[in-house]
Amino acid sequence: MKKITILGLAASLVFFSACNTTTSMEEGSKYTASEQKNLDAFEAVNKAFETGETTSLDSVVATDFVDHTDRGDKKGLDSMKAMVTQVHTMMANMKMHEIDVTANGDYVYGWMRYSGDKGEEVGMAPGPYDMQAVEIVKFNSDNKAVEHWAFMEMQDVMKMMGPGMMPPSDSAMTK
Repeated sequence: MKKITILGLAASLVFFSACNTTTSMEEGSKYTASEQKNLDAFEAVNKAFETGETTSLDSVVATDFVDHTDRGDKKGLDSMKAMVTQVHTMMANMKMHEIDVTANGDYVYGWMRYSGDKGEEVGMAPGPYDMQAVEIVKFNSDNKAVEHWAFMEMQDVMKMMGPGMMPPSDSAMTK
């Protein structure tokens, strides 16, 4: 489960943004100015995961931020920074591709694809991975990310874990 958590945290680190209280629509945009700022910040957090640079997170993540994971809630900005550093160290060549990202009010939703190579320090056999996740981030009235959820395709997670870590197939379970 620790391996899945690490992958979930990696996926979950793709969000966080600042927003303002403007609700008027930008000329020709389907987003409010606030939503557009959230989308821009979402991309900035993705960059933090790819580069390992965490100082930019101070302006877009609340100090009482909560990352909802399968192993319980991870709380605080410092916890987020530690996760970015850990993910970047363990999967330094991780590539993030935004399949589709949208904003609605206080939330940003991102359908993401993550690929690269994992090292032995991840706790799984080294090698390539290619997986998808949906990331959801909520923002507070101070324009900072306050909550995050990630939902991953379990088949992708199981492939990433490798054959020795996968549960038996349905046919093996019916024998």
